[in-house]
Amino acid sequence: MQNKEIIYGILGLSKGRILKFLTKNLGYKQFSYFCYMKVLKTLFNFYLDASIHVALAVVSLLLVTGLLFSIKIDNHLLSFVFFSTICGYNFIKYGVEAKKYILVANKYHKNIQFFSFIALAICIYNIFYLHIKTILGLLVLIVLTGLYAIPVLPHIKKFRDFGGFKIISVALVWAGLTVVIPFLDLDLPLTWDVWVETLQRFILVLILLIPFEIRDLKYDSLELKTLPQRYGVTKSKIIGAFGVLIFFLLIYLKDTITTIDILAKGILFLTLGILMYVTKRNQNKYFASLWVESIPVFWYILLLFFSF
Repeated sequence: MQNKEIIYGILGLSKGRILKFLTKNLGYKQFSYFCYMKVLKTLFNFYLDASIHVALAVVSLLLVTGLLFSIKIDNHLLSFVFFSTICGYNFIKYGVEAKKYILVANKYHKNIQFFSFIALAICIYNIFYLHIKTILGLLVLIVLTGLYAIPVLPHIKKFRDFGGFKIISVALVWAGLTVVIPFLDLDLPLTWDVWVETLQRFILVLILLIPFEIRDLKYDSLELKTLPQRYGVTKSKIIGAFGVLIFFLLIYLKDTITTIDILAKGILFLTLGILMYVTKRNQNKYFASLWVESIPVFWYILLLFFSF
């Protein structure tokens, strides 16, 4: 204690001043840490809300196709799929709420809209480098996406308002975009194995959509007639679990079966089964939008690992 008093005397500072300085400095550190975490949270929420994460999931499925069939996915196609997913999802999520699909009142949504316009510009640039068959295939998927969001005729409901169309259309677009389109772009034949993989991808997306439909049960219009609305949460999860089994067993319909495919889909089979089990109505904020949509990324990482 005496030595401390000597030090304080040499510095010309009292104990009170030292404590005040340390407290103030600690307060600055806490404030800086709070600001840092707030910025990170804002960026992370934008990453999810602006559909960047879902775009990463779609691109991962595209790369999965490349690994499974040993084909090279063109960089322009990868770029187009990534940014078109951002445009499409943001248009469906926010555009349909805006007046004439352009005027957005919410400032946060304006930022997402601006980001979406940049993504659209990149899409337009990349489409000039795609094969003509690819463009025709993409047009079909774009029309299907448009029917999902926009009324076909005045005073007529959007197709998404018809029972069951929502989940089917999303699964069709994802399956076509991530399996069929790469083969069209390379002008390769659509063999039996390609169609089996397309069916598997379709079922996978249906399974991944179930947690979202359970989460949105209290928000969705009754006209949508989603699985949870028709059959309840428990039966929907059972249907999902049955879908997981079919997804895995379809491997054995392929003409060419690889060990890597069986191993990766075997782990995916267990992961999806656990997903169906833990899915509940009152979910964590990030359960569906982060963890469920990370499964395609996880699948791609598995294939990369088993490929070495």
